[in-house]
Amino acid sequence: MANGDQTATHQDIEQFRYEIRHRSDDLRATLREFQAEVVELFARYTQTTDVKPKETEVSDIGLRQRLTVVEERLLAVEKRLNFPPAA
Repeated sequence: MANGDQTATHQDIEQFRYEIRHRSDDLRATLREFQAEVVELFARYTQTTDVKPKETEVSDIGLRQRLTVVEERLLAVEKRLNFPPAA
């Protein structure tokens, strides 16, 4: 009889279960490593993208401050020339 045609013994089944558990443990470990790498890479990505909005916010604040100064000066000129302020 060929090896594939023989009936499995209790020892064969236990050996098969052991191999399955061992491979399952290896797969879990590999998946955990992969997960850790993905989390680390995502954290790096979010750190770099977080800097860009902060730079934009700072630039926006500076622009708004300059615009406020221009508006105040324009209002002062309009008052001196007795023009009603534009809405």
